[in-house]
Amino acid sequence: MSDTTSHHGRRQLHLGLMFWATGTHTAGWRYPGSKADGAYDIEFIQRVTQVAEAAKFDFLFLGDRLATDPSLAATNPAQMSRLEPFTAASAIAAATDSIGIVVTANPTYSDPFTIARLTASLDHLSRGRASWNLVTGADAAAAANYSRDEHWDAEARYDWADEFVEVVRALWDSWEEDAFVRDQGSGRFIDPSRVHAIDHVGEHFRVAGPLNVARPTQGQVVLLHAGTSERSRELAAREADVVFAGQATIEAAREYYADIKSRAAVHGRRADEVLILPGLSVIVAETTADAVAVYDELNALLPLDPEDVVVDSVRFGGLGQGLKRNLASVSRVIGVDVTGNEADAAVPASLAEEVNDEGRRILDRITTLTRRRVGGEAPITYRDLINGIARQGAVVVGNPVEVADHLQLWFETGAADGFNVFPDFVPGSVDAFARLVVPELQRRGIFRTEYSGRTFRDHLGLSVPANRFAGREAVRS
Repeated sequence: MSDTTSHHGRRQLHLGLMFWATGTHTAGWRYPGSKADGAYDIEFIQRVTQVAEAAKFDFLFLGDRLATDPSLAATNPAQMSRLEPFTAASAIAAATDSIGIVVTANPTYSDPFTIARLTASLDHLSRGRASWNLVTGADAAAAANYSRDEHWDAEARYDWADEFVEVVRALWDSWEEDAFVRDQGSGRFIDPSRVHAIDHVGEHFRVAGPLNVARPTQGQVVLLHAGTSERSRELAAREADVVFAGQATIEAAREYYADIKSRAAVHGRRADEVLILPGLSVIVAETTADAVAVYDELNALLPLDPEDVVVDSVRFGGLGQGLKRNLASVSRVIGVDVTGNEADAAVPASLAEEVNDEGRRILDRITTLTRRRVGGEAPITYRDLINGIARQGAVVVGNPVEVADHLQLWFETGAADGFNVFPDFVPGSVDAFARLVVPELQRRGIFRTEYSGRTFRDHLGLSVPANRFAGREAVRS
């Protein structure tokens, strides 16, 4: 039995933890109890992972970027500076037993042999828990760090990535499982007929092989990919075991889910072989009021920009662009001039009739997250509007039942196979989710109470793929 179904045959959701040491909220590092220097404290990183493992999360996710900018300190400190992910992953593997470990590596600025070697090595030392998050890199600043005159466009990056994956998969298979004889009596260490050169000659790569690491414990390391472009959807549907999604609404998530599953079928894959996990920021507390208070406290730690600052966008690193945090930005978005008001003053009821369609969507979203309403007993404030126009993915704020309801609705109505949980502050958000939400999901029978195996493939309900070279004669010994 796999972790995809329970003892009663009921489909089980999957949970990953996006590890940003300072939290996925811009001000997460300032929240009480957070560890501002956690990105470089390996014992802290290990402890957080152990909490996720005790809660039976499928995996911990380590992101990466190949460029930085000190200005990110004000917008995205977690992505500004952190440990190289394979190094961190090795230390995490040594302190855990079961949780999957996702490591980001960008093929645009690497070679297939290097990535195959790193991922296979991590899979061995973690005893089958490694995963490669393939990103082609949307950050043009990386080119200047890798002796490139320019960052390739998306078509060039995906042409490269498609062939890159083909080579890496072949290298993972270049040693058959029984290639190592290790007979101390006879002195026969390997069976050379079970070791294969790949002799790949393609448009971008010429790689002889074999890899200098035995076949990964999982056979093929779990592959993750994210993206919404046509090329990224195709790569995900053809190659990925897990697909990260970023849709903010359930309607958009359902459309994406259906699209990826149908594309996978075209490539001869079953729907349950491609798992789609949207990112989700979760703020949970014992009561709804307490959760909203945490949400408000986090946002209150974000400084406001002066209104006389020219209204333009702010870089958020890998999160793209965001507007200045002031009422001038709000005015531009909702179509009504609200400049000159105090941030914590209540918005008048008349505003709901004056705003444009986007303004109405923002007001509805603010009500969903804060339970406040324009003209209500607990009124929406101008600060709420400033927070409301911020670029956000999916967010849920509430008590354990409300959060579990949100997850279950997405899970059971064709929007998700699980979630990549974004902790706004660390370790507090991780602790709260593990303590409050996981038991509620387990009570409902839609999340495991124990791991059914040790490998990441076990958690995902995926079998070990057959070796493509099995039965072939070695190209050379």
